[in-house]
Amino acid sequence: MSLFHAVVWLDHHSAQILQFDAEHVQAEKVKASSRHSKQHGSAVRTEHEFYAEVCEALQGISEILITGSKTAQADFKHYLEKHRPAQVSSVVGYETVDHPSDKQLVALARQFFLKHDRMAGVPTPM
Repeated sequence: MSLFHAVVWLDHHSAQILQFDAEHVQAEKVKASSRHSKQHGSAVRTEHEFYAEVCEALQGISEILITGSKTAQADFKHYLEKHRPAQVSSVVGYETVDHPSDKQLVALARQFFLKHDRMAGVPTPM
């Protein structure tokens, strides 16, 4: 099931992806590979593979909020801009947060998207 909004909490090792609408929440977790090779730059390749998996999980979602540490957000944003430019416009915001529960993360995202939709002129249901 692909829903309209998603919030992602990520660090450099895992990503918690929560797609939601007014009534449903669908969770998915993506973990970075723990394999290491002796090739030059393998850590960068492993990180790129991880971010590619996150992008694949977000494919088709119209509006995405990225949360987590500033460093993880900046690295993911850089990856998007360089390797997935078509998905850049789907990410409508970045918020720095610690380690919220899934319920806290969805509540934060609902508030964010309510404000975002109002700023975009989208009517909100009463």
